[in-house]
Amino acid sequence: MSPKDGYVIDFISGQEVKATPEEIDAVQVFSKQLVEDYNYPKSHIQTRPQFRVKVRPSDTKKEYPVDIAVFSSDQKQEDDVYIIVECKKKNRKDGKNQLQDYLRLSKAFLGVWFNGDERLYIRKVEKSGRVEFQEIPNIPQYKQRLEDIGKFRRKDLKPTHNLKATFRAIRNHLAANTVGATRDEVLAQQLINLIFCKIYDERFTEPDEIVEFRAGLNEGRDEVKTRILGLFEKVKRKYKEVLDENDIITLDAGSIQYVVGELQNYSLIEAERDIIADAFETFIGHALKGGQGQFFTPRNVVKMMVDILDPGSDDVIIDPACGSGGFLIEALRHIWRKLDVEGEKYHWNKANLQEEKMEAALNRIRGIDKDYFLSKVAKAYMAIIGDGKSGIFCEDSLDLPKNWNEKTKQKIHKNDFSILLTNPPFGSKIPVRGEEKLKQFELGHKWRFNKKNNEWEKGKLKDKEAPQILFIERCFEFLRDGGKMAIVLPDGMYGNNQLGYIRKFILEKARLVAIIDVPIETFMPNTSTKTSIMILQKLPKNKIPNDYPVFMATAETCGHDRRGNVKEDDDIAKIAFEFKKWAKANKFNWA
Repeated sequence: MSPKDGYVIDFISGQEVKATPEEIDAVQVFSKQLVEDYNYPKSHIQTRPQFRVKVRPSDTKKEYPVDIAVFSSDQKQEDDVYIIVECKKKNRKDGKNQLQDYLRLSKAFLGVWFNGDERLYIRKVEKSGRVEFQEIPNIPQYKQRLEDIGKFRRKDLKPTHNLKATFRAIRNHLAANTVGATRDEVLAQQLINLIFCKIYDERFTEPDEIVEFRAGLNEGRDEVKTRILGLFEKVKRKYKEVLDENDIITLDAGSIQYVVGELQNYSLIEAERDIIADAFETFIGHALKGGQGQFFTPRNVVKMMVDILDPGSDDVIIDPACGSGGFLIEALRHIWRKLDVEGEKYHWNKANLQEEKMEAALNRIRGIDKDYFLSKVAKAYMAIIGDGKSGIFCEDSLDLPKNWNEKTKQKIHKNDFSILLTNPPFGSKIPVRGEEKLKQFELGHKWRFNKKNNEWEKGKLKDKEAPQILFIERCFEFLRDGGKMAIVLPDGMYGNNQLGYIRKFILEKARLVAIIDVPIETFMPNTSTKTSIMILQKLPKNKIPNDYPVFMATAETCGHDRRGNVKEDDDIAKIAFEFKKWAKANKFNWA
């Protein structure tokens, strides 16, 4: 059932409610988290009609409406109210005071204030007839004791559907409360260091062991900080090739405790979205990437592109504009899933399987990014996930390869790769300049259409060119014959008459396998550039058929709205399956 204009369907009650910012950004988001992340049954939660509490102790009538009330049973009796969630768009101080009033005047002893941007967890303690309040790291999961907060076994951690809301809350808390660091770039680096601690802890804690990345109810903040700093030292020792002594966690103890409390319930390794990209987008977004014309590719788009190219353990994979490594991580996981199936089929022992996985991580994955910070993050991310070194290099992919660092030149060569996945930087505001650079490229020249002979003719070298155009040519240079490419490109590339020479260039070098149109919201809120994904196979000109079918798909929905809020509808997630059906029906294969 679709709601009428200006309304949304309430996640808990199923009723139509007014689509206010408070409702969309806070009430509905936290309601879903209570069910999906904390495991509370919907039958124990009340949103509509709103549960009410007294305004003052002497009142007989209850007038304060509570945004979300959680009960200890499905009877939802007043005596069973357990958690109260307040979602008004107040500042932290006012939100905390309002929440404390609700707790004083109800039987609930846990409270959450969440306004879509920030959140706070508090506990009500009654001592000698007095009511006191204590900030706590999180609320317990369904059927978990309060004192067990943070005491998670590795196997108890679960993926979350919406880390962006959590990262947004972390970002706003840190910006408001962190001592000594307020710039988003600094805070992003600090959060990523903590994320690496969390991923390392998940990878190296046995399923039945208690995780180290935790903040318990009765632990002091300094105790939590000491344990996390110890964890980061382990990360640095194991991955000293990508992290060095200068990488330190500088956040104060209170901030560390807060971040750990927010993330400790979740398995980040199994998260549905690319956690590093989500963290970057939340903290830095347009400020870091937008200025360079690069935007993080949503995980569902990445997964769809990887699933269509379907890399195996024999493939050698590159992303020449890898950012924080999203495509490469997903490609590696895809290969590992295939190795798991193979290992089961051939009864490999655990050591053999791990050896095969390590070999894929070390020798089959390559990435380049010109941004030093991002390439360093991608290196560490790949090393921790892959449990070893990484093939990520900080270089300009469009520079002359002879100008690259010696280590890069040893590991990355033209005509070497069987799979290329990328979302290159695009935009006329960040042109590539310089004669030496541009003259490498056919597409660095001016082209004009000669109507007499119906041909595009190459002219003089341009003064500048948009990076995405040169990236197309460089991507073909990286691929070997028969290699597969999936690339995100702005829609102007497909329909602009003046760019016909680019389309001709592509079709003389490759078989066009698919064009996938994705909605304008896909890269929002960071950019509203309309894009499509092109899937190609590089072939010698004499091997490209004259007439062949092409897979065409249009996604109407992308799993989030223009503001980046998660939505259920996601056509992108279905496209790889449809491509496989099309391939079978049309007898298409990559051989």
